[in-house]
Amino acid sequence: MTGRPRSPGLPWGPMARMAGRRALLAAPVLLAVTLGVFAVADLSPFDPVKAYAGTAGLTASQADLDQLRANLGVDRPLAGRWWDWLTSALTGDLGTSAVMRRPVAEVIAERVGWSALLAATAFAVAASAGTALGVLAARRRGGRLDRVVSSLAYTLEAAPAFWLGLLSIWFFSVHLGVLPSGGLTDAGSDVVTADQVARHLVLPALVLGVSQLPWFFLYVRQGVADALDEDPVRGARARGIGERRVLLGHGLRAGMLPMLTLIGSRVPELITGALLVETVFSWPGIAAATVQAATSVDFPLLAALTVLATAAVLAGNLLSDLLYGLADPRVGFDG
Repeated sequence: MTGRPRSPGLPWGPMARMAGRRALLAAPVLLAVTLGVFAVADLSPFDPVKAYAGTAGLTASQADLDQLRANLGVDRPLAGRWWDWLTSALTGDLGTSAVMRRPVAEVIAERVGWSALLAATAFAVAASAGTALGVLAARRRGGRLDRVVSSLAYTLEAAPAFWLGLLSIWFFSVHLGVLPSGGLTDAGSDVVTADQVARHLVLPALVLGVSQLPWFFLYVRQGVADALDEDPVRGARARGIGERRVLLGHGLRAGMLPMLTLIGSRVPELITGALLVETVFSWPGIAAATVQAATSVDFPLLAALTVLATAAVLAGNLLSDLLYGLADPRVGFDG
């Protein structure tokens, strides 16, 4: 008696090899990025010593400013500052933020979670709504829904995220008064509750998601439309298979393949859009820390945030390739 054939499992081996190769390639990229951050900051017209001293620096003597410069280590050569930061970072010590007077790891830890929540919610909105609208538009190309949504998608492609944010604040917060205009909690509240966070998350997540939606919609629409014109779909329809089964069983699956490549390519746009949206809505993510680090030439904080953003982009590219390889075994993981 023979048992039931075992279905093949996930190709963990090839996936692990691809991830390992990408990790080896990512190391020199991250090194170059950190060195570039220190080089650009070194050429910046902003003086980190004056930013650190604040108003006290206006009346401080040159000797005091020079001593403070030596204490902060910004009087040392570029290569020396970068090497000291790198060797400390490899041991887990990201340094101390000069502008926030706190450890960099602590600054990032308390903010990155809120940024991840915003980005993940926005991505879910963009992917789900874009996929649904793309399938519906591809089902009847040239129809009223297709024309309206396609025109709106091309318009949203050119609309900056901060402009959408300001427009949504005016309409939903000022005009209708149904949603809060910013922050994480209600005014006067010292306690962060799930209900308040959910209400304050609606507008920024919706704005960020809508700003990313056009690309998902256009990719899915084109992919599903091309799949519905293929011979297997025509044959399935000729055999009397229902339109719903044809659309979801073949058209949507084929249309999802090109959309998987968007995961990696949209991560940089998602990060940039999140920074703008966080600033507009006063969301307590890494946007404010990034702006302060850049304007104050806060080397440790600026380098850590840049490495974090670069690592997110590289991880997004890896994830899209892995998902594409799983969805289409012909591609594989060894290319």
